[in-house]
Amino acid sequence: MASTRLPSTQGLQAFEAVARLRSVNLAAEELSVTPSAVSHRIRQLETLLELRLFTGNDFGLSADGMAYLARVREAIAALQRVPGREPASQVRRLRVAVTPTFSRQMLLPRLARFRDAYPNIELMLQVTMPVRNMTAEEADLELRFGTGPFHDREFCQLLADDVAPACSPAYLQRHGPFDGFATDAEASRVQLLRTPLESWRTWFKARGIGLPEPATGHQFNDLGLALDAAAEDFGVVLMHLKLGSAWLENGRLVRLSAESVPSPNAYFLCWRPGAMERWECATFVEWLRQALRD
Repeated sequence: MASTRLPSTQGLQAFEAVARLRSVNLAAEELSVTPSAVSHRIRQLETLLELRLFTGNDFGLSADGMAYLARVREAIAALQRVPGREPASQVRRLRVAVTPTFSRQMLLPRLARFRDAYPNIELMLQVTMPVRNMTAEEADLELRFGTGPFHDREFCQLLADDVAPACSPAYLQRHGPFDGFATDAEASRVQLLRTPLESWRTWFKARGIGLPEPATGHQFNDLGLALDAAAEDFGVVLMHLKLGSAWLENGRLVRLSAESVPSPNAYFLCWRPGAMERWECATFVEWLRQALRD
């Protein structure tokens, strides 16, 4: 049974700082103590709570750590409020700019867990166009797709993915079979669907195909829209396998190769310097990073 003793404020501050900075050394510098003191305080806190707050050497939070971090930040915020002043609203609003396909396929299926865990954070999701390395409209947190780094923002990588060619079963029946979609001849006899978000050069180079990037044909500025077009027999799409898993699972698309290639692009969550001082921002970032690992 866990102790009924209250945790020390030093232990709570050490935990919050390491969770936010993901570094014992940086936390020690911020708190003006030694790294060993920070580690000792966290060990004491874990012993007192009988919980494992972190999962490994990268200081990723455990499920218990994520839940406890939210409570710690609420407590720190309450202690920082000055008596006699108007108390801050209990509901914290968080504006998050997201891209259409990522929000539908990766975020929304998990979002009920965030709502249940943090009912006092009110999310305001706004859709932005997924143009590589471009900023979204003003938001507390924004999802970007590209290669990074983003010099105007602090950021963390959320999701990297592999790509492979795919098409509808009907399109495969008409234009197949394909032996791995790994030759100039195979790639030349189909309509290659284009998107500014992912170049066919990624696949061509990895598979030794000598064709140039296609300059004509149907083009889509959203990855999900390109997948839907391929499912409607428009041609072959270079599919992001994690993002497009639903299209494969329901049979609307089939892979043309058992091989896959790492995409040079990834999804990043970005914010302006100082945003992580707000516990709702830091809580959502850490929750989403953890949720995408499940």
